[in-house]
Amino acid sequence: MSLPHAILTALLEKPSSGLELTRRFDKSIGYFWSATHQQIYRELGKLEAEGHIRTLPSEQPARGQKKRYDVLPAGRAELARWTSASQDPKPLRDALLLRLRAAAVVGTGGLESDLRRHLDLHQRQLAEYEEIERRDFPPGKDSREDRLRHLVLRAGIDLETFWTQWLAHAVEEFEELARHEGDTDGGGRPE
Repeated sequence: MSLPHAILTALLEKPSSGLELTRRFDKSIGYFWSATHQQIYRELGKLEAEGHIRTLPSEQPARGQKKRYDVLPAGRAELARWTSASQDPKPLRDALLLRLRAAAVVGTGGLESDLRRHLDLHQRQLAEYEEIERRDFPPGKDSREDRLRHLVLRAGIDLETFWTQWLAHAVEEFEELARHEGDTDGGGRPE
């Protein structure tokens, strides 16, 4: 149910065409709520049919012109209702953690290299978030909107910090296991 609310948020920040929305998702909201371009366009149609958004009048003939959308009062009310509603945290579902649990019974063959790959991906994401923080949230930028946006970015920074620290520890653990167990056949058993 959150994609329509992500779209309403983005449109309230700035009325946009579907293409502009998908580009903005790729640069901001998509960091924590991803959606394909098709999903965004499909949801725009639903939101318009529900009376939450409208197509802005075009200054030029409609043929070939991008539709620009704006949020109607019903859309703002729906977003306010959703924002204030209580929600439970989502249970963690992470395939990497499940794979580690499975490795305890079937062996770790190939898993260490994937842990290193994940570590590299999280380090790069952390560096990107930190660059966004330096660029977009300098000292003194403390309006209510900026503080809330920065809070969301801080969640991303803190999560990526957690993952980079945890993955570095996991790689160290694999190295330690390899030192103590010697070479294995990939199934967790000595050759």
